[in-house]
Amino acid sequence: MNEPPQSSLGPPGSDAANEDIPPAMRLALLSERHRALDERIAELYAYPYKNQILLQRMKKEKLRLKDAIARLKDELIPDLNA
Repeated sequence: MNEPPQSSLGPPGSDAANEDIPPAMRLALLSERHRALDERIAELYAYPYKNQILLQRMKKEKLRLKDAIARLKDELIPDLNA
């Protein structure tokens, strides 16, 4: 009776969190999310009464995504000094 709703995106039993995503694809997804957050933050600044708490949370998430993108890029680019 109190079962969670089934996702219509994949076959039953497949969990998106357990899928192996290639690093290049993950980098593209993170970059897309970062750009979307940047656009949403810019939209919020257009309103005279800004939700400061929401803006702060979105900015922190944007910084977290930026750090994740930088780490992933470091993993993809081989170290030439090695």
